[in-house]
Amino acid sequence: MKGWKYKAAVALTGVVLLAGCGGGGANENNTAPPAGNNNNAGGAENADVAAAETIYKQNCLACHGADLEGRAGPNLQKVGGKYDEQELINLITNGRGGMPAFKDTLDESQIQEVSAWLAAKK
Repeated sequence: MKGWKYKAAVALTGVVLLAGCGGGGANENNTAPPAGNNNNAGGAENADVAAAETIYKQNCLACHGADLEGRAGPNLQKVGGKYDEQELINLITNGRGGMPAFKDTLDESQIQEVSAWLAAKK
Protein backbone atom coordinates (compact mmCIF):
# COMPACT_ATOMS: atom_id res chain seq x y z
CA MET A 1 0.00 0.00 0.00
CA LYS A 2 2.84 2.37 0.84
CA GLY A 3 4.44 1.77 -2.58
CA TRP A 4 1.23 2.74 -4.38
CA LYS A 5 1.04 6.13 -2.66
CA TYR A 6 4.69 6.85 -3.45
CA LYS A 7 4.26 5.95 -7.13
CA ALA A 8 1.13 8.10 -7.38
CA ALA A 9 2.92 11.07 -5.78
CA VAL A 10 5.89 10.73 -8.15
CA ALA A 11 3.60 10.47 -11.18
CA LEU A 12 1.58 13.51 -10.11
CA THR A 13 4.76 15.54 -9.55
CA GLY A 14 6.00 14.63 -13.04
CA VAL A 15 2.72 15.64 -14.65
CA VAL A 16 2.72 18.99 -12.84
CA LEU A 17 6.32 19.72 -13.89
CA LEU A 18 5.65 18.84 -17.52
CA ALA A 19 2.48 20.91 -17.62
CA GLY A 20 4.33 23.91 -16.20
CA CYS A 21 7.02 23.80 -18.89
CA GLY A 22 4.50 24.27 -21.65
CA GLY A 23 3.44 27.66 -20.26
CA GLY A 24 0.55 29.53 -21.81
CA GLY A 25 0.57 33.11 -22.98
CA ALA A 26 -2.79 34.09 -21.49
CA ASN A 27 -2.21 32.59 -18.07
CA GLU A 28 -0.35 34.88 -15.71
CA ASN A 29 1.71 33.68 -12.80
CA ASN A 30 1.60 35.86 -9.72
CA THR A 31 5.29 35.25 -9.19
CA ALA A 32 7.70 38.17 -9.28
CA PRO A 33 9.54 38.73 -12.55
CA PRO A 34 13.01 37.27 -12.75
CA ALA A 35 15.85 39.18 -11.22
CA GLY A 36 18.76 40.02 -13.38
CA ASN A 37 21.11 42.69 -14.52
CA ASN A 38 18.95 45.55 -15.70
CA ASN A 39 21.61 47.99 -16.80
CA ASN A 40 19.41 49.73 -19.37
CA ALA A 41 18.98 53.45 -18.86
CA GLY A 42 16.50 54.61 -21.55
CA GLY A 43 12.73 54.48 -21.33
CA ALA A 44 12.33 52.42 -24.51
CA GLU A 45 15.02 50.00 -23.40
CA ASN A 46 13.36 49.68 -19.99
CA ALA A 47 10.05 48.98 -21.73
CA ASP A 48 11.78 46.24 -23.75
CA VAL A 49 13.23 44.76 -20.56
CA ALA A 50 9.84 44.89 -18.85
CA ALA A 51 8.19 43.24 -21.86
CA ALA A 52 10.85 40.53 -21.99
CA GLU A 53 10.51 39.87 -18.26
CA THR A 54 6.73 39.56 -18.63
CA ILE A 55 7.12 37.11 -21.53
CA TYR A 56 9.65 35.13 -19.48
CA LYS A 57 7.38 35.10 -16.43
CA GLN A 58 4.40 33.84 -18.42
CA ASN A 59 6.18 31.22 -20.52
CA CYS A 60 9.59 30.25 -19.12
CA LEU A 61 9.57 30.70 -15.35
CA ALA A 62 8.03 27.30 -14.57
CA CYS A 63 11.03 25.46 -16.03
CA HIS A 64 13.85 28.01 -15.69
CA GLY A 65 13.01 29.60 -12.30
CA ALA A 66 12.18 33.08 -11.06
CA ASP A 67 15.85 34.09 -10.97
CA LEU A 68 16.81 32.14 -14.11
CA GLU A 69 18.48 29.62 -11.77
CA GLY A 70 17.00 26.61 -13.53
CA ARG A 71 14.53 23.97 -12.40
CA ALA A 72 13.39 21.35 -14.91
CA GLY A 73 15.16 23.47 -17.54
CA PRO A 74 18.76 24.70 -17.39
CA ASN A 75 20.11 27.75 -15.58
CA LEU A 76 19.86 30.85 -17.81
CA GLN A 77 21.69 33.37 -15.62
CA LYS A 78 24.67 33.52 -18.02
CA VAL A 79 23.05 32.07 -21.15
CA GLY A 80 24.24 35.03 -23.25
CA GLY A 81 27.80 33.83 -22.75
CA LYS A 82 26.90 30.52 -24.40
CA TYR A 83 24.41 31.53 -27.11
CA ASP A 84 24.10 34.70 -29.16
CA GLU A 85 20.75 36.35 -29.85
CA GLN A 86 20.15 34.53 -33.15
CA GLU A 87 20.86 31.13 -31.54
CA LEU A 88 18.42 31.97 -28.75
CA ILE A 89 15.78 32.98 -31.29
CA ASN A 90 16.20 29.58 -32.96
CA LEU A 91 16.06 27.69 -29.64
CA ILE A 92 12.94 29.50 -28.44
CA THR A 93 11.21 29.26 -31.82
CA ASN A 94 11.90 25.59 -32.50
CA GLY A 95 12.65 24.12 -29.07
CA ARG A 96 15.28 21.47 -28.41
CA GLY A 97 15.50 18.39 -26.23
CA GLY A 98 12.96 18.77 -23.43
CA MET A 99 12.21 22.41 -24.27
CA PRO A 100 9.03 22.92 -26.29
CA ALA A 101 8.90 25.12 -29.39
CA PHE A 102 7.23 28.49 -28.82
CA LYS A 103 6.61 29.38 -32.49
CA ASP A 104 2.88 28.77 -31.99
CA THR A 105 2.74 30.44 -28.56
CA LEU A 106 4.78 33.63 -29.03
CA ASP A 107 4.91 35.94 -32.03
CA GLU A 108 8.20 36.94 -33.69
CA SER A 109 8.49 40.23 -31.77
CA GLN A 110 8.00 38.47 -28.42
CA ILE A 111 10.63 35.87 -29.31
CA GLN A 112 12.97 38.69 -30.40
CA GLU A 113 12.43 40.61 -27.14
CA VAL A 114 13.08 37.69 -24.83
CA SER A 115 16.04 36.52 -26.95
CA ALA A 116 17.70 39.95 -26.81
CA TRP A 117 17.11 40.10 -23.05
CA LEU A 118 18.59 36.64 -22.51
CA ALA A 119 21.55 37.34 -24.84
CA ALA A 120 22.53 40.21 -22.51
CA LYS A 121 22.81 37.76 -19.57
CA LYS A 122 26.57 37.11 -19.53
